[in-house]
Formats: sequence, C-alpha cells, structure tokens
Amino acid sequence: MNGFDIIRRTSWGLLWATLMSSVALGQPSKNMWVTGGHWFDTETASFRPNTGILIQAGEFQAINETEIPDVDSVRRLELTDAHYLLPGLIDLHAHYNVRLLRKRREEFHVMPIQYLANGVTVTFSCGEYDPEGMLQLRTRIENGQQIGPRLINSGPYFGRARPGWHADPEQVRDEVDFWASRGVGGFKAKTIDPECLEALIDQAHKHGLTVTGHLGSGFRNSVNPSMAIDLGIDRIEHFLGGDAMTADRPAYSSLAGIQPHMPEFKQIVQKFVDKQVYFDATITAYGYFSDTGETYEHWFDEPSLLTDFVREQIEARQAQRARRAAERPDRQRQQTGGQFQAIFETKRQTIDDFWRAGGLITLGTDHVCSGSHLPGFGAHREIATMAAAGIPPAEVLKIATINGAKALGIDDRHGSIAVGKVADLAIIEGDPLADIKQTRNMRYVICRGELYEPRQLLKTVQGKLGPASEEEAEAW
Repeated sequence: MNGFDIIRRTSWGLLWATLMSSVALGQPSKNMWVTGGHWFDTETASFRPNTGILIQAGEFQAINETEIPDVDSVRRLELTDAHYLLPGLIDLHAHYNVRLLRKRREEFHVMPIQYLANGVTVTFSCGEYDPEGMLQLRTRIENGQQIGPRLINSGPYFGRARPGWHADPEQVRDEVDFWASRGVGGFKAKTIDPECLEALIDQAHKHGLTVTGHLGSGFRNSVNPSMAIDLGIDRIEHFLGGDAMTADRPAYSSLAGIQPHMPEFKQIVQKFVDKQVYFDATITAYGYFSDTGETYEHWFDEPSLLTDFVREQIEARQAQRARRAAERPDRQRQQTGGQFQAIFETKRQTIDDFWRAGGLITLGTDHVCSGSHLPGFGAHREIATMAAAGIPPAEVLKIATINGAKALGIDDRHGSIAVGKVADLAIIEGDPLADIKQTRNMRYVICRGELYEPRQLLKTVQGKLGPASEEEAEAW
C-alpha cells in the first residue's frame, strides 16, 4: 500500500483522486496539511515523527502540529510510517545542457522535469552555454508558465571554457555588473587566469554573489585551488589542489595519485576547513567514462526519455565505435577512460577523510547527458557514493540539502524543513538511514508548495528529449 492508496481511502478521496489525476501539472494548493511519516531535521541530522506540517502560500507555516489549524480549503496528504520527508535536494552543479548529437547545448523542456521528478527542487546552473535562454527558462518557472525546480542562474563561463574568451580584469568586472543586473545568483570560473579570477571574486562579492571554480594545478598560468582560496573564492569543484597537485603538469594528470595519508593532502584539507570553503566533490561525474559497476545501473529507464530519432542515432554511433575499436583500438578513449576511472577511485577514497577533517561538502552532479544517464537521477548516485565512501547517511542528507543552501547563501529560504522557509519536500518510501539508496524511491515531490507525482511527471516527457527528425537535428 502506498500514499496514493491511503488518500483514496479517506472521506475526501474523490477530491484527491481528481488532484492526483492532474498532479503531473503541479496542482496548486492554497493550503496543504501533510501528516504521517518522518521528517528530516537538519539541525539534529535525524528523522522525527511527522504529526502535522501546514503549507500555506508555498511556505511552511507550521511544523509538528497535532491538530489541523483552522484555515480554509485545506488539502490533505496522509502518509504512512514507510514515508520519509526530506528537504528538497539542491544540486550545485546542475547542467541543463546535453550532448546528444553534434554539440553541447541547453535543453529547456525535459531537463527541468527530470530534475524535479528526482526531488531536486533547487539547481545552480553551473556554467551556461546559452545564458539568455537560461534566463528565459528561469522567468517561465518563476511565473508559473513552466514546471521545474528553482533555477539559480550562473550566466556564462568566466574563463577559456567559454568559446572566444578574451578578457582582462576590467572587462571581467564589467561583465559581472551586467549579469548581476540580469539576476544571476552566482558565477562559475573555469580555466581562468589568476588576475581575472581575482577580479571576478572581488566584483561578485560586491553584489553579494558567490563564485565557484573548476580550477587547475597552476600549470600554464592556471589557478591552483589553494591560490583561489587565498583570493577569497566561495566554492571549489572537483580538485582539492594545494601541493598535492604540482604545477609541472595538468590537474587531471596529478589528481589520481593523491592519497589521504599524504601531508600535502592534509595541508590543503586544513586550508579548506580554516577558510570555510565548500567543496563540490562531483565524485560520480568521472565514473560515466568507464565501467564502474552498480553505481551507474539504472533503476529507471532514463534513455526512454530520448526521442526515437536520438536513440537510433546513438545506437548507430555506438555500433560504429565498436567496429572501429575492433579494427583499431581507440587509444585516446582508453587513456581518457582509464584516467577518469583512476580519478573516480581517488575521489571516492579521499572524500570521507575530507569530511572527517571538518570539510564542507555540497552535492553536485556535473553530468552532461549523452544518451544513457541524466543528472537528476545522478543526484542519487552521488548521494549513494558518498555514503559508500564512509560518510554517515544522515550527514550525506545534510550535504544534499542544507549544505547546498548555505553554500549559495539561500539557507534563510531553502535547505531545511522549518517555519517560514519555502515548502520544498522530497518524499521517499523507505528509510534512507538504513539504506541510503532509498532516496531513489521518490513518491511525491512538493516544490514551492505544489504537489507532484514523479512517475507522472516523467510520463509527460517520455520520448521527448532531443530532436525528433533529421530536419530538427539541424538546430542541434
């Protein structure tokens, strides 16, 4: 028996049957009363029995009530002891762009749905290829014209990751002012030089905005994360850096050799801790390039969201690669897969030591869909990987929720179940403290006070990701 069965058995079952039939469209509710199950308290990192949560106007208005408050037109959601309520998940490295055919581009229709269906209610779009299109997507979501998580825009990449990048520090400052005026919620640096990064951080902070960075080892005028911390950066992605990554070779080449017992590792971890810089580990982002076992198995048929045309193109491409591999092994692909597999293993081996030293970690997927996996589902892969690495499940749930809110500076409104905060809930079936993989069993999602049924959400976009024909493919 699930929550839907319980609802149908109540005296207001007819009302809820009507609601649930259209729940994929996010039926608005002036007031909602949620009872049963257990809610996650980020302060104590534990679950508490849910006697009653009142949602009004998209916010939590009462927690731990034992009697329904005297308010008009309340819709009720009755849960069972098998249900666990999490604050909505927060992905700090959420890409809305995909690489399905010839190039990487933003996708505005399926991507928001697949994030939301996985309980991700806040996303930071960590580097945008089409910043204008992403701003328009945010506007549609905020205006209620389109379903999706809260979107916090990053604007374009700052650094050589942006095609045609040529900028000096003053140009960087001007761009920061421009994008801040457009309402972005933070900035992303990638392969940037020290002088431009310093200008980016300083100018962003003048607007009260944060900066995150995909940095390097110091090789060829790249910025080592240690230097970025000295410059005042707020978050760092992928690599811890310091003397564990020497400037005589690129970051990817040196990362795989880092071990938790190394003095250089301990030194850079302590620097993160002392400066309270968040680390967006993105562990699983590297495992997609090689066979890493059950971590990347499907519990939902993610490729079913692709159009028939895209699936055919991908299958043809895979067959062609297989033929080439048989004729002439693709050494570059093997080297890349091997290197990234080593990085995946290194990151998985060191993340627990980073956490135990007091390091601040956030959830980031950083996965660009190329046909087999989608980043919304990847949030649960990242959660499971951190727990398997040794971080206690309750702490992993904090990483996936309140830590992300604090890192973005939005914890006054997001990241926990508390009166006055935005009513975002990921309601799962099964105790994630007993088995962290239960986060995959998403039964309901409440986003800004609106209720969704994840399976119905995914049905609305099945077979719609990507172009449907050769003619449409020209635009991709």
